[in-house]
Amino acid sequence: MDFRNISAWSIRNPVVPIILFIGLMLLGISSFMQMKINDMPDIELPAVMVQISQPGAAPTEIETQITQKIEAAVRSIKGVDTISSTASESSSTTMVMFQIGIDVNEAVNDVRNAVDQARGDLPDGIMEPRVMKLEANGGGEIAGWSVSAEDM
Repeated sequence: MDFRNISAWSIRNPVVPIILFIGLMLLGISSFMQMKINDMPDIELPAVMVQISQPGAAPTEIETQITQKIEAAVRSIKGVDTISSTASESSSTTMVMFQIGIDVNEAVNDVRNAVDQARGDLPDGIMEPRVMKLEANGGGEIAGWSVSAEDM
């Protein structure tokens, strides 16, 4: 059989291509049904959050006495990309984003060590600092996009 005339041969003998098509279709359907799909994959973001509470403190006190000192302590950690903090009444939250490829568990330990070293400079009335990695489990959003146009 000449492969240059495979279409002419298939027209003259339609049973073989039809059986081949049906076989491939059934194989594809069975493969698709056996494929494992995870709707909520585990995603590790290279980010660590530090939360410190001081009951009764004003946001300005939290910023100067806690937030700035924590930012200075974690700034020297290897692989830090960005640091963002929020100081509110009785609470300070610092987000430390690391570069892609940094081991998150190692980053949590590094941040915990830096916070422990800065603990002596923090006020006496604070609660135990909470250092935790960010996890995107449970169906929360990973990223958000916003679009705007001047004519709308």
